[in-house]
Amino acid sequence: MDRERNSRLGNKYIILVLIALVLWACKEDPKEEIVEEEAVVEAPVKEVVEFGFNLDDFVVKRDTIKSGDSFGEILERNNVGYPKIFHIAEKAKDTFDIRRLQVGKPYTLLCSKDSLELPQSFIYQPNLEEYVVINFKDSIHAYTSKKPITYIEKVATGVINSSISLTLEEQGLSPRLAYKLADEIYAWTIDFRRLQKGDRFKVIYTDKYIDDSIYTGVHDIKAAYFEHNKEAFYAFEFMTDSVKEIKDYFNEEAKNLRRAFLKAPVKFSRISSRYNLKRRIAVYGYRVRAHKGTDFAAPIGTPIMATANGTVTKSERRGGNGNYVKIRHNATYETQYLHMRKRNVKVGQFVKQGDVIGWVGMTGNTGGPHVCYRFWVNGRQVDPFKQKLPEAKPISDSLKVKYLDFIQPIRKQLDDIHFLEDVFEEQNQPEHIIKQNNNSISLNH
Repeated sequence: MDRERNSRLGNKYIILVLIALVLWACKEDPKEEIVEEEAVVEAPVKEVVEFGFNLDDFVVKRDTIKSGDSFGEILERNNVGYPKIFHIAEKAKDTFDIRRLQVGKPYTLLCSKDSLELPQSFIYQPNLEEYVVINFKDSIHAYTSKKPITYIEKVATGVINSSISLTLEEQGLSPRLAYKLADEIYAWTIDFRRLQKGDRFKVIYTDKYIDDSIYTGVHDIKAAYFEHNKEAFYAFEFMTDSVKEIKDYFNEEAKNLRRAFLKAPVKFSRISSRYNLKRRIAVYGYRVRAHKGTDFAAPIGTPIMATANGTVTKSERRGGNGNYVKIRHNATYETQYLHMRKRNVKVGQFVKQGDVIGWVGMTGNTGGPHVCYRFWVNGRQVDPFKQKLPEAKPISDSLKVKYLDFIQPIRKQLDDIHFLEDVFEEQNQPEHIIKQNNNSISLNH
């Protein structure tokens, strides 16, 4: 019994000695811990540049013009004294009239990066593209500029099932494409209210972007192909007057697709009152009171367009006409636009078809917002919808050869665009697998 007990004690002793030796060995010969340090590569800080300034150099304050705001009040709120404000305004007035600030328009103050945060530049944006800089950091100077604009060329195709607008909407494309095709290019060639199921189209167009990030919509259409009732209609954009920058659309034989006049001076409107020489009005005791114009009802502020190229002969406010503009197009035709809220042209100014000459209002004798469109032929007011209006100016013989050479590569580009259903048939692939190959070309301005 004692022998067994001594044996167990001996074993425990041996184990303890071995543990002690191991611990002593570890202490004497420690293994070094290897720590791998990762090399930290700092990414270069990207400068934030806008309006030609590195915004990282300033405290940036953005806001919009509020009702009652003025240039002076904005700067005074930001610790600029009135003597300096007056001096700034005087120096800048030849470039920009500070009284023209409009409610709702954005502005930016670039301020010093210190505890005072004093403004050093005032930047006003009258629209998405343009901006006005009034810089008074060291010396005072003012200038106007534009943000960089990019035009991206794209293609689209579609097959009509009900309407062109729905066809484009299903593809996530801009409804402006439908407007330009229906009202600007093919308005006198194809009746878009009578499209047939199976009609189809191809179009090459450009989208417009500001600062590479702000999409402002379809800029223009370069070329189009519309197949209506199995008949092909080509359209190519071509500049006929480089001085006045007049563009028009012609077919593959150089024939103009448009008439000299637009059908209406406003978009997306309805005719509320037609030309009627025997019209009776309750307000005037149901007496016959001739209406020698065509009324297009539209919301106040709707742009009013010149229906044809011409020169402004009148732009004034008078009596029942209210604010109105009159345009002479040639020796035969004149047009007149009544009841404007505001006019946008001056006497003697040349305007192109589609230019905005004013905005819908209710000035003069009117019971609601509309534009009264009057049409004159040889000095006599007539119903424009009963006139055989002339076609737009044809291409001159000297330009025709140039035009046919110009459209040759564009027509090939257009013809090479495949309709999706044709691709499905050729490749026998499910529709969701195949997508139209859109070639995009960026043109920076």
